[in-house]
Amino acid sequence: MFTESLVAVSADPAVELFTARTPGPAGRTLLVIHGGPDWDHTYLREPLSALAGRHRVVLPDLRGCGRSTRGLADGHYTPDAVVGDLVALLDTLGCPQTDVLGFSYGGLLAQRLALAVPGRVRRLVIASSSVPPVPPDAFAGWREREERLAAEADVWSDPALSGPDLTRAAAVASATTDVWRPEALPGYLRRLAEVRFSAEWMRPWRAGVLPSARPEDAARRLRDLGVPMLLLHGRQDMTFPAALAEEAAAMMPDARAVVIEEAGHMAHVDQPDRWLDALGGFLS
Repeated sequence: MFTESLVAVSADPAVELFTARTPGPAGRTLLVIHGGPDWDHTYLREPLSALAGRHRVVLPDLRGCGRSTRGLADGHYTPDAVVGDLVALLDTLGCPQTDVLGFSYGGLLAQRLALAVPGRVRRLVIASSSVPPVPPDAFAGWREREERLAAEADVWSDPALSGPDLTRAAAVASATTDVWRPEALPGYLRRLAEVRFSAEWMRPWRAGVLPSARPEDAARRLRDLGVPMLLLHGRQDMTFPAALAEEAAAMMPDARAVVIEEAGHMAHVDQPDRWLDALGGFLS
């Protein structure tokens, strides 16, 4: 189903992106930008593999992530560097225009990509992410969220954990935060076991030198861009409030929000069929 290869995207510093691709027409490419960012792309392969044939789905691991180049200086882990990598990847793949799906942190990167090279992005999907900033009180009074977050907080404060072990432990501890339906949890944990976690981006983040990935004044700039947008979200998302997707869609005439009930941050895990139906309908 997937063809895997390393694609050179930068000479200074030397960066190769591990990239998985499905069969499909080059003119119907869907570039998928994973979140984390210290994860890899594999947790998004399903249900996206179902688009193979109708679309060429391209899933790279970002620099410092998965099987892509690691070991760079902290200053080389920036949102703008990622945008440069992705443009170079599209050039190498012979893709002058593409649809783009950004998931979670990748949703912020996808917005930056669309704004940096607007002629290259045909349609934009912001999945389990947000266009407006998240207000400090966005989740006030949601006791269940507070209870589910407690396990992850304990992991981040554990001095015995560091590096990729910390990233993995935090992801596992936050599984009940990210997945809403208890029956979907075992499959999600199996999916996490296959992720090649890193901690490259954690270093500049903890040092306070990682630039924000969120584009400034994104809603207005994306509205002016006029690119068709799908804001795809789970109603019970505990990372980015679902209300922000609906709020953004109301501000941008070319955007529409699809909020899936009984789905958390990993809405594609909680409700894969409904998530894929919404995505496929937008891309068709």
